[in-house]
Amino acid sequence: MLTAIVWALLGAGSVGAILIGVRRHRPIRRAPWLLLAGSLAALSVGDVLYEYDRLPALADTVYLAMFALVAMSLIQFTRAGSLLPDRARLIDLVAFACAAMLVLWVFAIGSGTRFQTVPAADVIGDLLLIAVALRLVAADRRNVSAYLLVGGGLAMLAGDVLYPLTHESPVAESAFALLYLAWGASALHPSMARLTEPHPARLAPWRFRDTTLLAVSAAVPPLVLVIEALSGPVRNGVVIAVTGAVTLVLTITRLADSAQQHSQALTRERALRTANTALVAAADPPAVEAAVQAAVTRLLPAGAVRRVALATDDAGLTREGLPSAPAGGGTRSWWTGAAEPDERTLICPLRLEPLAVARPSGGALMVTGRREALVAGRDALEVLAGEAALALDRITLVEAVGRRDSDLYLRAVTGNTAEIMAVVDSDHRIRYASPGLRSLTGVAEMPPLTAFDELVHPDDQEAVRRALRTEGDGKVFCALPRPDGTQVLAEVRYRDLRADRLVQGLVVTLRVVASRSDVIEPAPHHEHQGGLPAWVNRRSAQHKFRY
Repeated sequence: MLTAIVWALLGAGSVGAILIGVRRHRPIRRAPWLLLAGSLAALSVGDVLYEYDRLPALADTVYLAMFALVAMSLIQFTRAGSLLPDRARLIDLVAFACAAMLVLWVFAIGSGTRFQTVPAADVIGDLLLIAVALRLVAADRRNVSAYLLVGGGLAMLAGDVLYPLTHESPVAESAFALLYLAWGASALHPSMARLTEPHPARLAPWRFRDTTLLAVSAAVPPLVLVIEALSGPVRNGVVIAVTGAVTLVLTITRLADSAQQHSQALTRERALRTANTALVAAADPPAVEAAVQAAVTRLLPAGAVRRVALATDDAGLTREGLPSAPAGGGTRSWWTGAAEPDERTLICPLRLEPLAVARPSGGALMVTGRREALVAGRDALEVLAGEAALALDRITLVEAVGRRDSDLYLRAVTGNTAEIMAVVDSDHRIRYASPGLRSLTGVAEMPPLTAFDELVHPDDQEAVRRALRTEGDGKVFCALPRPDGTQVLAEVRYRDLRADRLVQGLVVTLRVVASRSDVIEPAPHHEHQGGLPAWVNRRSAQHKFRY
């Protein structure tokens, strides 16, 4: 027979093992394991009091407290967002099993058999504990901690059944000792952290049979009590009360989960609707980024997000030093590590949702914060990234259409004039050239993506490139070769409109220089004044008579 000291040592060792496991493996949520440690401590105190046999009522009270702590621990283990994405069906089945066991015990097992000495409430609680632990095993079949929880539950059931039947034999006591060892060891294994890892919630559709099952389960305990009261004295009042309390707690938990899911869905819907309105009204990328920042604040709990960044191109991702997407083109988001163990970074690539493809310019929405909150809002953040991609592409398209309309307007206005001008992009490619420029260079039609410096004599190309790379307005002199071998001297004046939303380039005008006096004629002041071309100071006869 085990003594009170042995029970106290077993309880202290199991509680210490759980605390060490929580400190070493650092699970996302510690509450389930701390509640489990509290239940073992209560069980140990109850066993010590039972061994002294002085306060049996207090020992029974402590045992009930132990079952309450175990129930709260299991609720935390199966909370939405942990290992089980959806515990609604589990609650329905457990409630129905609890009601079925009550009926079976009252009308079959417990009436006139030797099992009357077995505490029915303890047996029902043990079976519920084993059922929930088996569900954890089914969710993660490689989790050693879940198997140890199942083993502890089976040991508790064996002890509760064998202890009164075998008159407190050592075999029954060894079953309780195995309970302490199994639950203590479950926290020491590294797989214990996976039992509380957040997972995306799975919204189960409402079904009438599930509601009927839960209603029947809640109605069984009072119905059994009425039947016993009408047929004679109530012999199983404690069992009925415990079963009714368990069923009530399961029903309230089921309703609370449904209300919470509905509230979260409404919050996400309002936040995404507000973000959609702001993104539709956004006129530039900074406005899109501001709308995304505000939407993330509304989608996720306060304090759950540490950093939000919207990289509008692949270069932004490179600057942040983030890894690329994992293998598989259909990935909508992925994770990357962070400094804190419970903090991760979620990367949602900017995808064009109607087309289900990545945005051609690349980019991603990067949110760093608590992983549990990010997992819960992962779907909403992916939708937000898609809306941001649509807004950015709409802005790009509007700007491109505006530039095209501006070029068409310019072409219509200058089409019948002798003005020599061109619109040059930031990479010096000619986007529009007036007919006068084509006549000046002797080219009937310029090829697409022609650079402006390609029209310039090789000796003057570097000076032209240097002038066009500088910021602000200015002028530069150069020579333009023609297909017939002749060259034209020109004064190139450029106006820097690269910051203009519609132009985004340089407006270049050319004036033909007919003589040396035209070249050295003082020009109006500009922010950048180009130097005279190389041919002005050339001394060789070859270059002197070249023009």
